[in-house]
Amino acid sequence: MSSYVVGFPRIGEKRELKFALERYWSGKTDFSEVERVAKELKLRHWNYQKEAGVDLISVNDFSLYDNMLDTAIMLGAIPERFRGLEGEELYFAMARGNKDAVAMEMTKWFNTNYHYIVPELTTNDSYRLNASKIVNEYKEAKEAGISPKINLIGPITFLALSKRVDRGDTFELLGKILPIYEELLTELSKLDESVTVQIDEPYFVKDLEAKELSLIKPTYDKLSSVAKNITIVVSTYFEHATEATNILVNTGIDTIGLDFIYGKENIQSLEKIAAKGKKVIAGVVDGRNIWINNIDESLELLNKIAAIVGKENITVGTSCSLLHTPFTLEYEEKLNRDVKSWMAYAKEKLQELVILDKLFFEGKEALTEKQKELLAANRAANKTRKSADIIHDKAVQKRINSNFALERADKFEDRIKLQHELFNYPTLPTTTIGSFPQTKEVRKARRDFKNGKISEAEYKDAMKAYIDDCVAFQEEAGIDVLVHGEPERNDMVEYFGEQLKGFAFSENGWVQSYGSRCVKPPVIYGDVSRPKPMTVEWITYAQSKTQKVMKGMLTGPVTILNWSFVRDDLERSEVSKQIALAIADEVSDLQDAGIKMIQVDEAAFKEGYPLRASKIPTYEEWAVRDFKICVAPAVATTQIHTHMCYSEFNDIIRTIEAMDADVISIETARSGNELLKIFAKVGYKQEVGPGVYDIHSPRIPSVEEIVTQINKLLEVLPAKQLWINPDCGLKTRKWEEVKPSLKNMVEAVKIVREQL
Repeated sequence: MSSYVVGFPRIGEKRELKFALERYWSGKTDFSEVERVAKELKLRHWNYQKEAGVDLISVNDFSLYDNMLDTAIMLGAIPERFRGLEGEELYFAMARGNKDAVAMEMTKWFNTNYHYIVPELTTNDSYRLNASKIVNEYKEAKEAGISPKINLIGPITFLALSKRVDRGDTFELLGKILPIYEELLTELSKLDESVTVQIDEPYFVKDLEAKELSLIKPTYDKLSSVAKNITIVVSTYFEHATEATNILVNTGIDTIGLDFIYGKENIQSLEKIAAKGKKVIAGVVDGRNIWINNIDESLELLNKIAAIVGKENITVGTSCSLLHTPFTLEYEEKLNRDVKSWMAYAKEKLQELVILDKLFFEGKEALTEKQKELLAANRAANKTRKSADIIHDKAVQKRINSNFALERADKFEDRIKLQHELFNYPTLPTTTIGSFPQTKEVRKARRDFKNGKISEAEYKDAMKAYIDDCVAFQEEAGIDVLVHGEPERNDMVEYFGEQLKGFAFSENGWVQSYGSRCVKPPVIYGDVSRPKPMTVEWITYAQSKTQKVMKGMLTGPVTILNWSFVRDDLERSEVSKQIALAIADEVSDLQDAGIKMIQVDEAAFKEGYPLRASKIPTYEEWAVRDFKICVAPAVATTQIHTHMCYSEFNDIIRTIEAMDADVISIETARSGNELLKIFAKVGYKQEVGPGVYDIHSPRIPSVEEIVTQINKLLEVLPAKQLWINPDCGLKTRKWEEVKPSLKNMVEAVKIVREQL
């Protein structure tokens, strides 16, 4: 092996898979069109890697929705409510739900912005191998002249990230699924004289309990003994895997993949790896960010690794799958030239990887003329970045070092009394999270204005007409606290970044969030400040159209940070503080304009958590600090809401309390009221809006279903503490789904209020 890519993006450089899936889901095409697009994309992506000079190329990293879902299908781990379905109908019902069954839960993939489908397991499950997808992709690649390696999610990670719906320990099922993995490897061994299988075990980078560590050796002793012609690479990423690595070296596996970008401590395992004669995939090209590699620094690191394990035992690789980066800079024509020179997307990272590999093993003389030019450009760009004027803003630095408010002046107990007197909202007040459906007309108006096809006045008229409709619908439906619908916003982070200094925006920097959902993260390249108000005009217009309370909608500093590609020449905590001060200015302006409720969303608060417990206190300290800074201007009668999604709150409930928001809305629709129990257990005082239905599924919940859900919530928290809302924003849904769902929600609340 030589240069090694852990995995590649799959949605398509022009989001071809997204559009094919959405056409199929809307009934405009049949499934054969999705299959055609998928086959075309796989071949294109394999050839990109082959042409760049990558030696072994992944198959089975491609998915129509999610790799954890694919693994559940491969194992035959099908929840009972979906049994009887087959093929694509089964697959997409598990991911998205159908008219008869809710979708499976979805949550964050470690500390990334990618979401995976959470497998549901019970002790009564009987598993059965379905290897057709994997075998077919391998054969497709071979026919196309590709030298493939097969990517699998490892059995321990699969179980760790699954849930037992019968409330047991998922690891108790290892004895049932491990034979399926052994059977799979036996099948794969028949595909070729020599087969490389990359088994992804990112769970190994967490703080594993002794029981979990004890599973590693017997598992990999078994898997490594299945077939002599299989080379097993156990791949870890996002952090260091020191404890697991020290066990893996004593198994029969051949190679261990380690992330040296986000897990610098992996260097501590190298002596044991060397002593046992194992090989290392050295992840030195960042698979999670868009900045160019500092090739000279990476060479120094590789030489340091080689001094311990020997150069012959090293393969130069990416830190993780390139799934978390956009496809290529080739279509970026509007980026500032300097900023673009400091960036590398997935295809550019392939070039960096191969150049590093050649320099490390053969020296500069092995480079082609094109590669020498790229190396020279890399060195020049890294040099100019250190001193570029567009990065460093003296005014921002002066403010950061001055005195500013760090938190609100009044305690929650005092604030909430004043707020209840002012707002006088009913028991179980209803609201939504913020966004309403982004229609074709809204997107077209935004696009036409951006491209100069319509005037600013025409654009504003279109947005205001949409807001008028949103307000009218909410009043008709009987919702208590209204939102303006956010028609002017392309994305909850990008919209703000476009109005802040220090941000750059791509034209085609799309990355997959879940299924067909893609996001285009802003690029934070320099010091951040807010030149002028960002939302005041829209929110005050919306408030003028109703006598009800209109929430101001902002995105919090930690979410803006975690959903952006962040500069790597300044500590993340310092970048976050700069953003917090910019948002504080907006809170102050909204309040001065008469807006009495302001929601500062921190949807990505949890996903920024370090994967190692030892690093969590530092993150929590500055993340809470920056939320409190951004809402510090709010007076006692201004009610501050926040929203978090896909979070297990048990381990961070005290941190949420410390954020000191007046109301928090959370996602509980796919997970019952389990998430809510921790709020009651710790005596959480603030008000809570648990999601009563899942907006990630197109199904419309019935009144009875929502009544049942609300009653479950009331088993945990008193009515006076509860708000009723969907579990997330409604941007991705259609009006024909949203309107009946919200009307049913309001009707359900009326029924429960009468019962109370």
